[in-house]
Amino acid sequence: MHSREEMLEYAARHNIPVAQSKKRIYSEDRNIWHISHEGGVLESPANEPPDDVYTLSKTIEQAPDTAAYVEIGFEKGVPTGINGKQYNPVELLRQLNALGAQNGVGQLDMVENRLVGIKSRGVYETPGGAILYAAHRQLECLVLDRDTLHYKDMLGLRYAELVYYGQWFCTLRRALDAFVDVTQQNVTGRVRLKLYKGNIRPAGVWADKSLYVADLASFTDSLAYDQKDATGFIKLFGLPMKVAGMVDRKK
Repeated sequence: MHSREEMLEYAARHNIPVAQSKKRIYSEDRNIWHISHEGGVLESPANEPPDDVYTLSKTIEQAPDTAAYVEIGFEKGVPTGINGKQYNPVELLRQLNALGAQNGVGQLDMVENRLVGIKSRGVYETPGGAILYAAHRQLECLVLDRDTLHYKDMLGLRYAELVYYGQWFCTLRRALDAFVDVTQQNVTGRVRLKLYKGNIRPAGVWADKSLYVADLASFTDSLAYDQKDATGFIKLFGLPMKVAGMVDRKK
């Protein structure tokens, strides 16, 4: 069989129940984390996804006109509870899937690059995953230092590639896991998010080992921060560029 149409005809001849039809002919893959939609009118990036594409979540027009708030607890980077109640990982994700779907969050329309080099357009629904990702990021921003957070962003892209390429059982993935384990030691706390018509907005974050110090953040003089120190810092930080400029002017 070389097309979705041929597959539908085969299923009809042999009385195989399928959700697709010639009108709604998308290829869909679903698990507890998400559902993906491809094919049909989605094959053209010029076409807006029809409303009937979304099967897990409401469209933003159908979503409630009142925002919903949710608070997620984390222990060492692992989500453990919702609104003060503890859940196992599967049940926690189910709860967030239902809440996110109700508010139309986690919908993604993208053209991706497949391993074989072909560009593919897909529409994804990841309501619970989108909420977890946003909450986890807020907490990391509070407890990870600048260099670690920035470097984790770079490694995150490589990690995603390994998973996407089917290279889970490789040494590099295990090595990156060790890096992640270290970065998550202090990612413990609570994050509150505001969900409204496809949007996920921060609405408060608390961490046991927050690096956010109010006195420093205000940029007022204190024992830990003296504004006069900026003069020497700027001179040293800009010295390589100053030397390069001097060389260029001589030429």
